[in-house]
Amino acid sequence: MEITVAKTAGFCFGVNRAVNTVYELLEKNKKVCTLGPIIHNPQLVSELSEKGVRTVSSVEETKKGETLVIRSHGVPKALTDKARELCLDFVDATCPFVAKIHSIVSEKSEQGDIILIAGDDKHIEVIGIKGHCNGDVFVFSTEEEIDDLIKNHPEIAEKSVCAVAQTTFNAKKWDLIQKKLKKVCTNAKIFDTICNATSARQDEAGDLSSKSDVMVVIGGKHSSNTAKLFEVCKSNCEKTYSIETANELSFDWFDGCSKVGVVAGASTPARIIKEVVITMSENLQSVEEQMEGMETVQKSFEEMTDEEAFEASLSNLTGDQKVCGTVLAVNPTEVQVDFGRGITGYITAAEFSLDPNVKLEEEVKIGDTLNLIIMKINDQEGIAMLSKRRYDAIAGWDNIVAAKESGEVLTGIVRDIVKGGVVVFVNNVRVFVPASQATLSRNDSLEELKGKEVSFRIIEIGRGRKAVGSIRSVLREQRKEAEDKIWNSIAVGDRFKGTVRSLTTYGAFVDLGGVDGMVHISELSWQRIKNPSEVVSVGDEIDVYVKAIDAEKKKISLGYKDPAQNPWTLFMDKYNVDDVVNVKIVSLTTYGAFARIIPGVDGLVHISQIADKHITKPADELTVGQDVDAKIIAVDTEKKRVSLSIRALIEKKEEEVSDEAEEEVVVATTEDNAEENAE
Repeated sequence: MEITVAKTAGFCFGVNRAVNTVYELLEKNKKVCTLGPIIHNPQLVSELSEKGVRTVSSVEETKKGETLVIRSHGVPKALTDKARELCLDFVDATCPFVAKIHSIVSEKSEQGDIILIAGDDKHIEVIGIKGHCNGDVFVFSTEEEIDDLIKNHPEIAEKSVCAVAQTTFNAKKWDLIQKKLKKVCTNAKIFDTICNATSARQDEAGDLSSKSDVMVVIGGKHSSNTAKLFEVCKSNCEKTYSIETANELSFDWFDGCSKVGVVAGASTPARIIKEVVITMSENLQSVEEQMEGMETVQKSFEEMTDEEAFEASLSNLTGDQKVCGTVLAVNPTEVQVDFGRGITGYITAAEFSLDPNVKLEEEVKIGDTLNLIIMKINDQEGIAMLSKRRYDAIAGWDNIVAAKESGEVLTGIVRDIVKGGVVVFVNNVRVFVPASQATLSRNDSLEELKGKEVSFRIIEIGRGRKAVGSIRSVLREQRKEAEDKIWNSIAVGDRFKGTVRSLTTYGAFVDLGGVDGMVHISELSWQRIKNPSEVVSVGDEIDVYVKAIDAEKKKISLGYKDPAQNPWTLFMDKYNVDDVVNVKIVSLTTYGAFARIIPGVDGLVHISQIADKHITKPADELTVGQDVDAKIIAVDTEKKRVSLSIRALIEKKEEEVSDEAEEEVVVATTEDNAEENAE
């Protein structure tokens, strides 16, 4: 008898992620409870219960010191809000594909759309989706139910509608429903939200069941995913049976049959599938058939955990094999591990991580367990070369694919600048980001990104595990959030530390952290300048304050000059009328000369105040750059003007000279009279 196991059997990405979340918390010695069964598989739930994991029906049942895990099917928004309100320690393990639906219905219902959900109204995933809707929402599962819905609610056909499907909904039914919706709801926005893994699982089940005499569907009785698989298989193969464990097998089912197909729901652990396959093999196949069909699978099972082993048997791995190794020794260049074959395994630094600067002795310690790929085995020498980074890349690729579907924001390190863009590594997976998607502005330098941690989205998945990402889309969202925050709170007088983004002939544009404001050239310096570049450069961080706001036109006027450094204020504090100052001639006109008293304050020496004689032009007596003494003869505080006089000092000097001459004459006369009297 030929037994064929579907390649897609077993845990899907979302379920695997949720289960691993619980196990990781247990490994950290956390007390864990789950909001409802973590997945629809009683055997796994029972196993977790034996490890101390409690199942609670409400967030309020969470005990002090426990970490609450939100199940993979997701929950209504009100429940996570309640968990935050109670300040509970919780982890949201909602499948990214389900979370994507939550995001869609939340946004569209906020916009006033009627939400239509194809699915089971009583299923916890659908209940969770409904809990993210803010308006009218209707659930249906057949084309006939759509007709009844339109009949009872005729307004649906006229209003804006958003339609989604439960992630495990029957793909063929969904295709028919979409066609129906497009006919009766001209304003319907339809989102294809059936999980890709679900579609692939159903497609494979349909193909396998059409070629088999008997189909065995393994999975929890309450699993929607498993129920859909049973439905698909039953339509092609009359002898289709649903079981949870190998104990439910009846070998009468297989009488007179030569081909048996096995499929499993997304919530079915690998060890249960393995047990079913081995039980059927031992009871239905000859020794030769068992040896031929199970040798490779059994070998893998002996080397790995149940789940890893079955994944390996379904992945058709050739040279590479997945193993779990325990660290025996660590040095700066390699890690030595035992992976259970009586062969010593070695991981070089290059195969441990893509980081060329990785410090192995800081990353691992003796006794740690590592998931690895066998690259090469030398039986004669009893050694094997292993790779951790390649295993991580395989596991990381699943996250990349899921992130593409869910729109999740990932974080990685920019390792290289290449032609046309940059390369980001996340979980040892290489993601190419084109230059047009790497920065917020096309003028920004790519070189500045190298070595930096960046946030990005996956925008395209290509053949050969090629992924394309966008940093720009995340930056734009972040900038939009920052912009909204600023516009909601900004006021005249607010001070900011901003970055100069660009310069023009009339001013400088400054990024305030999401919004650009402009500093006019007249606000850059108290002195006259011809170009903003005389004061600031692109990239400078400067302190500015808000002078004016035009919310309608989204314009912000900024000031940069420090009022305390106002030259006029400094001048008034230091100088008075009749003071003598040393000034520098800065320009000549037909009517006088302008002289710099202090930077930012110039005084006018009128042509009549330059000399004590008539002159036809200031250049007859003065030159630009000349230092002279002048007297402050007038100050116009309103117009901020200062009048200076050089002539006043000349006249004063002449008066002083005249007085000295008179004194000398008086002295001389006195001496002459004294001589005459003496004679």
